[in-house]
Amino acid sequence: MNTETFHQSEGPRCIYVLDDDLDVCRLVSGTLREFGFETSECHSAAALRRLLLVRVPDLCIVDLGLPDADGMDVVRDLQARYACGVMVLTGRGYLSDRVMGLELGADDYIVKPFEPRELVARVRSILRRHDKSNKTQAPVHSHVAEFGGWRFLVDSNTLSSPSGHQWTLSSGESRMLLQFLQRPNRILDREKLCGDRDLSPLDRGVDVRVSRLRRKLESDPEHPKTIRTVYGAGYLFAAEVRWL
Repeated sequence: MNTETFHQSEGPRCIYVLDDDLDVCRLVSGTLREFGFETSECHSAAALRRLLLVRVPDLCIVDLGLPDADGMDVVRDLQARYACGVMVLTGRGYLSDRVMGLELGADDYIVKPFEPRELVARVRSILRRHDKSNKTQAPVHSHVAEFGGWRFLVDSNTLSSPSGHQWTLSSGESRMLLQFLQRPNRILDREKLCGDRDLSPLDRGVDVRVSRLRRKLESDPEHPKTIRTVYGAGYLFAAEVRWL
C-alpha cells in the first residue's frame, strides 16, 4: 500500500507531534491522549520522516524551530506529499512566520504558550474540515473543470496552466477553487468561501488562500482579472467554466 495516500478511517485519530522540546512534546501528546487521540512524538525532522514511512497520520503538529531542518520546509513537504492535516506550533511571535506557514499549506497555527483546550479545539476543527472535504470529493472520479485554458482535476487537487505547468493544491486551496468553479461569475461572500462553519469569515486564512490562488492563476496578481475583489461584498470568479 502506498504510504503517502493511506488514511486510517476507523479507531482513534492518529496525530504526530514534532517538537525538539521534550516537555512541550509531552504536554501536547498528553493533552491529546486525554481526549482520545493516538499520538506519536518525534523530536527531529528525520524522526518524523521515519514515522511517515510506516504510517501517514490524520494530522501532524509541527514546531518551526527544529534542530535538523527548517520547520517551513517540513510544512511544505507534508502539504505536497501527504494526505494529512498540518498544524504549526511555534513560539515565534512574528506575524510573517504564521502567515508563511498558512501560505505553505498549513491548516492552522497555535502560538506557545497555549491553552490545552484551545489546542484540542483547533485539532478537532482541522480534522472535521478534512473529513468534510474527503466526503465531498470521495464520490468524484476524473471530474475535470476547464476555464480559460486551465484545467482543475478535483479528485487529485491538480491545477494545470495553459502552458502545461502543474500544481498540487492544498486541501484549503482546492476547496476554495471548487467553490469558485461551481459558481462562476457570481459574487461569493467570505462565509461561502470558508467552505464550512469551522473557519470564521473573519479568519486571515480566507485572504491567504485567495492570494495563493491568484499567484497561480493571474499573470499580474496585484491586478487580478480572474479572481476579482468586490469591495464590501466578497469575490467573483470571472471565467466561463466547462465541466468534463
